Amino acid sequence: MTTDATLTHDGLTPKGEGRVLLIACGALAREVLAIKQANALDHIDLQCLPAILHNHPERIVPAVQDAVSAHRDAYDQLFVVYADCGTGGQLQAACVEMGVEMVAGPHCYSFFEGNAAFAARDEMTAFYLTDFLVRQFDAFVWKPLGLDRHPDLRDMYFGNYEKLVYQAQTQDPALTEKAEICAQKLGLKFERRFTGYGDLTPALTAIS
Repeated sequence: MTTDATLTHDGLTPKGEGRVLLIACGALAREVLAIKQANALDHIDLQCLPAILHNHPERIVPAVQDAVSAHRDAYDQLFVVYADCGTGGQLQAACVEMGVEMVAGPHCYSFFEGNAAFAARDEMTAFYLTDFLVRQFDAFVWKPLGLDRHPDLRDMYFGNYEKLVYQAQTQDPALTEKAEICAQKLGLKFERRFTGYGDLTPALTAIS
């Protein structure tokens, strides 16, 4: 599997023949590669930025700008596989300025469920996990919030939440079991929704 800050390239299509680079959040690497393989998107390469930027949205825009600058000359098209992701519209503004497109939506939880469906739910008391965040729960949620050292902080962080919603991209019983444990650790009700890849699939397959 592609890891953060790595580039996959099949070497078949040089610039001038429709070569596309996806600049993506590392948390989406599995999903992007699965969509790429399932749809024979051989003209598309993948450059993943560190998934930990998920916890530092103020660093996303500079990282994307650097990646666009580094790879623009080698590709016919660049596409940013981030939603707004907490940047307060700054990523979209930067993409417009750079002349590159990006995934629509406020965050991955929305485009995995489908932006229209997610907006219609208007769930203000739900905490979301994806396949990636279930796998990396300790590294991306539990430890960064200091709950491994101060579990008494749980109510301060999650006291206004009512349930944990696991948006499952795959049918994996082991991940579902782990997601249920995450809900128990946070003291939240558990709900699993199989979303598959949601709006991410049409967004990527529409790239020409």
